[in-house]
Amino acid sequence: MIDLTPIAKALLGLVAALITVFIIPWLKRKASAEQLAQIKTWVEIAVTAAEQLYKGSGCGSKKKRYVLDFLQSKGFTIDTDSLDKLIEAAVFNLPQYLTAAGIADETEQPAEP
Repeated sequence: MIDLTPIAKALLGLVAALITVFIIPWLKRKASAEQLAQIKTWVEIAVTAAEQLYKGSGCGSKKKRYVLDFLQSKGFTIDTDSLDKLIEAAVFNLPQYLTAAGIADETEQPAEP
């Protein structure tokens, strides 16, 4: 009878190597993309809430502090540079969102894309 143990060990080693090289990095990228999408959603919610809470100009630092505190309360930790970019993107898209949702004042003009 032929001993298949060395062949089985080789196949298991090959499968383990393939999982390590391909599957684990793919899962990490997928998780990161899902986390980023979730963070973007929460940033948009926080920016919209901050805009409603702090009306008028000159409240930018209060609005940003509100967004940061809100995200920290949700357990998100992200580097400052990336967070600033997400906030700026949410603020840029805010007039379009408010107009589409019917929330914008009649006197406010949404930004042109």
